[in-house]
Amino acid sequence: MPFGSEGVEAGLGLALSGGGFRATLFHIGTCWRLIELGILPQLTRVSSVSGGSVFAGVLASQWTDVAKDPTPKSYQDLVVAPLRAFCRMQIDTLSIGEGLLSPLKSASDEVAEKYSQFLFRGSLNQLVDAPAFVFNATNLQTGRSFRFSKPYMGDYRIGLIRNPTLSLAQVVAASSAFPPFLSPVILDHPGHFEAVEGADLNGRPEYTDRIFLSDGGVYDNLGLETVWNRYQTVLVSDAGAPFGLDGTVATDWVKQTLRALDVATDQARALRKRALIDDFQRGARSGTYWGIDTRIANYQLPDAMPCVDQNVQPLAALRTRLNPFDDTEQEQLINWGYALCDAAIRKHAPQIVKTQAKPTWPCPGHPLG
Repeated sequence: MPFGSEGVEAGLGLALSGGGFRATLFHIGTCWRLIELGILPQLTRVSSVSGGSVFAGVLASQWTDVAKDPTPKSYQDLVVAPLRAFCRMQIDTLSIGEGLLSPLKSASDEVAEKYSQFLFRGSLNQLVDAPAFVFNATNLQTGRSFRFSKPYMGDYRIGLIRNPTLSLAQVVAASSAFPPFLSPVILDHPGHFEAVEGADLNGRPEYTDRIFLSDGGVYDNLGLETVWNRYQTVLVSDAGAPFGLDGTVATDWVKQTLRALDVATDQARALRKRALIDDFQRGARSGTYWGIDTRIANYQLPDAMPCVDQNVQPLAALRTRLNPFDDTEQEQLINWGYALCDAAIRKHAPQIVKTQAKPTWPCPGHPLG
């Protein structure tokens, strides 16, 4: 469906934010609880960014088998195990170094190769039709969200390529191409872009012959736009870092640029979050939001999972890298995503719960209470 013709309709959308492996692990916990509550099979669309796309890529590639047996055991075997193994690996700095040493490959090419080798093979056109999985990148030429899905890829200013055949590894590499070190992913002569409403740059080869893509979080770190504009019920799992105050500012060009990107990203994220919460409060949308820096006590749920602030507050400050996370970090993040999802759903969206499963720590070796 062309971007301009999208409208609010019945359906359940899930947005998975960026945030490196921290986000990948947090979203493992989120969807663990969604499976237990019978919600995951109800999803109409999954929209993801960056570290969220690493998770969503594995979920999408395994969806047929997960849907046949939507149980925690199946989910652990098909989705959790390969992702946890991958999150123990050094991906970003190794890829940067290999890219610098290779005259033929960039850092983003190296990341895509690692995704293909260890996580997922196949292409967009081999994904299931439902739910729709949408992987979001940022088009550096148009400054707009560039979407990848089974039916199409593109952005509204240049148009759409129908039924794209790009590999899932390359798609996720584009969605997680954090600037400036893992960016850009370049698509050379990707195909014919069909004009859609608002595609004022369609047919201009400087915008369509070679596409320069960066991390989807540059445009929308919540991955929210592609579900918020579409569905009546929206769930948002946000592992993005809270903005960090800093009394000292580095003056070198690289660190200044990264700090400025943090400021811009934080402001855009805050505006989207406020608009979403306002929609919930006005009844314009149903659903709920949970964020990695949320205090679970804010949900005022008497039987929320026990989470001590001193255990969970440091999790929001963990690095947004694609580098090794040890078992303690992994299991605490999984448990935290699980606990927040449980509280948010039972407090604000109980109508979508199909199975009244009592919450228990998915990783009992590292409880947060």
